[in-house]
Amino acid sequence: MNPIEEYWSAFLATQPVDSHYHQKSYVAEGFGDGGDLADELGGLIASGIKTGTCSSLWEWQAEGNPIPEVGLVTIVLDGKGQPLCIIETTEVTQRRFDEVDTDFARAEGEGDFSLDYWRNAHKNFFSRTLPKIGRQFSTDIPLVCERFKLIHKQCAASPTS
Repeated sequence: MNPIEEYWSAFLATQPVDSHYHQKSYVAEGFGDGGDLADELGGLIASGIKTGTCSSLWEWQAEGNPIPEVGLVTIVLDGKGQPLCIIETTEVTQRRFDEVDTDFARAEGEGDFSLDYWRNAHKNFFSRTLPKIGRQFSTDIPLVCERFKLIHKQCAASPTS
């Protein structure tokens, strides 16, 4: 069994036999566009600070993947592809970049939690990632905005003395 499957099995072992999670599937992915960002964002998620994320609708369309839905379960991976925690999507909305508000910027949990920080960081991110699918950043790009809750984080084993 690989580390991701082991992590999922360990989570299921904490759930009652009749828990709906036993019938659910999951996706496993890191956040961001590289190992360092996956480590940073994954750490914010695992600590409960980051409870929201966004992505470009254009990227979902270019990759041919379905847009996330409420109830989606994700095993959050670090920059090396190792599981950090498990989250469940609680809300999915679509809005333009320039329609993101202070509340959602705070839910993203990055930097100083301000809308200005969010705009600058995400402008840089989308300016870096959108050209890979033949698009350019603009303030009216369509976003898929998700909120999620942390449902599992395995505590590290404490050393014995």
